[in-house]
Amino acid sequence: MAIGFIGLGNIGAPMARRLLKPDRPLWVFDADATRTQALAAQGAHAARDLAELAGHSELVGVCVRDERDVESVLEGPGGLLSNLAPRAVIAIHSTVSQAAILRWARSATERGLMLIDAPITGGAGAAEAGTLTYMVGAQAEVLERCRPVFMGAAQKIIHAGPVGAGILLKLCNNLMSYAAFAALDEAHRLALAGGLDVGLLAEVGRTNGVVTPQMEAFLNNRSRLVAAGPAVLAQVFGPFALLARKDLDAALASARDLNVQLPCTEQLAAEIGGVFLNQDPPRTAP
Repeated sequence: MAIGFIGLGNIGAPMARRLLKPDRPLWVFDADATRTQALAAQGAHAARDLAELAGHSELVGVCVRDERDVESVLEGPGGLLSNLAPRAVIAIHSTVSQAAILRWARSATERGLMLIDAPITGGAGAAEAGTLTYMVGAQAEVLERCRPVFMGAAQKIIHAGPVGAGILLKLCNNLMSYAAFAALDEAHRLALAGGLDVGLLAEVGRTNGVVTPQMEAFLNNRSRLVAAGPAVLAQVFGPFALLARKDLDAALASARDLNVQLPCTEQLAAEIGGVFLNQDPPRTAP
């Protein structure tokens, strides 16, 4: 199966590198041509544009920033939907709303294509190591067609259900992760105010499973950046704060579509930027 991969950022690039095989062509594209050329230097084919990539691919992975970027990759005369051959598969790795996935899947079906959701978790390190977890929304036979490709970067593939189920599982996972960061942030504030050694939070949390390695790494990295000054903290963690808000907004949009109320997540979305940037939350009136 000839592979295409679009979006060569800090997670997309290592994912694409894991797909390089001597007997399987890999076509890559990124809006930043230097990223495309970097993969080409390692053996991939550099596509001049999306249409060229689509013309050579049977399965295309899309790992771009947000819904607007996915839309630009799919739509228009130069997009994937207009240039892929019938029965080609588009796998969306980006974190978006469930409604967007379902809308794009309908458009793909109308053109004889298959679009599935295959978001991932594990971060750039897991992408490099090939230990990502994929959460896939697809018909079983379509997933089995894609499985050998996904396993190039995956340690585990979870079949969440039909199209749309994978992204919903991803949004639920991200919601829990950001809520845990917020809880750790507030516990840290309370411990400091009471004169506790904040290292005890992790020490106790390790024994009962409350503090995960991911949470501890977040707190340690934020403390290190806070010590370096607000400008450094904003430069490094600012993009993560924006990403967290985007993901939580997608979860809330999906909840509205499903007629589910998530009041804690509404509050979390409003305050998650302050969690990453070590800012005091807004005070409510007494």
